[in-house]
Amino acid sequence: MSVSSPSDLESSLGDSPCAQGHRATEREDTEPDEEKICAVCGDRATGYHFHVMTCEGCKGFFRRSINKGVHFTCPFARSCPVTKAKRRQCQACRLQKCIDVGMRKDMIMSEEALRTRRALRRQRRLAREALGQPRGLTAEQQELISILITAHKRNFDSSFSQFVHYRPAVRLYIHSPRPRSPLEPGSLSLSPLAVVSPEPDCLAEDVLPDVFSMLPHFADLSTFMIQQVIKFAKEIPAFRSLPIDDQISLLKGATLEICQIQFNTVFNEETNAWECGQHCYTIQDGALAGFQQIYLEPLLKFHISLKKLRLHEAEYVLLQAILLFSPDHAGIAQREFIDQLQEKVALTLKSYIDHQHPMPEGRFLYAKLLLLLTELQTLKVENTRQILHIQDLSSMTPLLSEIIS
Repeated sequence: MSVSSPSDLESSLGDSPCAQGHRATEREDTEPDEEKICAVCGDRATGYHFHVMTCEGCKGFFRRSINKGVHFTCPFARSCPVTKAKRRQCQACRLQKCIDVGMRKDMIMSEEALRTRRALRRQRRLAREALGQPRGLTAEQQELISILITAHKRNFDSSFSQFVHYRPAVRLYIHSPRPRSPLEPGSLSLSPLAVVSPEPDCLAEDVLPDVFSMLPHFADLSTFMIQQVIKFAKEIPAFRSLPIDDQISLLKGATLEICQIQFNTVFNEETNAWECGQHCYTIQDGALAGFQQIYLEPLLKFHISLKKLRLHEAEYVLLQAILLFSPDHAGIAQREFIDQLQEKVALTLKSYIDHQHPMPEGRFLYAKLLLLLTELQTLKVENTRQILHIQDLSSMTPLLSEIIS
């Protein structure tokens, strides 16, 4: 079996270029043809930040420096030139120039205040959308959906045909014409299943699973799906434009949730089973891997609820992108840019629903999806907690271990 090393999350992403100019968006109060200059370094400014016309780079530098309370020391005579090309050479002189040109410390918002402002801004925009009539998608929204669907189709193997080289599932069955105690003599038979039966009755009533862990197989399945999510993300231009550290932070924060969204596409609500090509899994298999009912029961309820919404492929991929571009994960540097990306994806989802699900079919569909995403975050926390507490941690693959670290 080929598995990833602990550093493979970074190596899988490759040498992605950092964002160059993606944050330099025009403000409403800036003339489109008028070039504004950063008062600190002379780069192109994007608007007034902390009372001064600056670029995004100096705005972020000033906020980080003040929030972290860092004391910089100039190795020279505190007279270093601060230009677009040399602004990174001396942080002490750059910070002093920020203060000299009038940038105000008292205008810097705390992280909590920023999150509150983002939430209020989303609510206002969604409220404006709700008041308007359903309309068609813009060209930009159509392009976004096309990019996401293409990335999903190229990297999500719904038949799980590439999963055959992983360790097979092994279950210990109790064969009996009637329910029989696991301790009853002669009732046990060991059955290694390289291919698990895909029939709807994956675990028939007369075949009861014993306490034999499927954790190694589930760890491999998780690794397989994590690798697909990484490839999916790498095909999104906005994701590739981010610094590598931000890419890693986003994947660590969202991959397990994205896996569940993808897993829902193969969920059969009639049998309550996940039909993965020649493999078939039920909630009982999760128990055999060591997961507890406090996680498994809400997980099943989540998949049933999401499947009942009859989502289109576009809606599935937009949900994945909303989860991926979350600005609230730890260690994010380009937080504001990622927040704008997530908002753009969310508005695209809302517009798509308005256009493709006319009333009464689409009533409250968007609100239901937001609630399910909140439930999914709770499930991820419990899932991670249980994985970390399952005794047989030797079965965990390095890539899965890194994702939940």
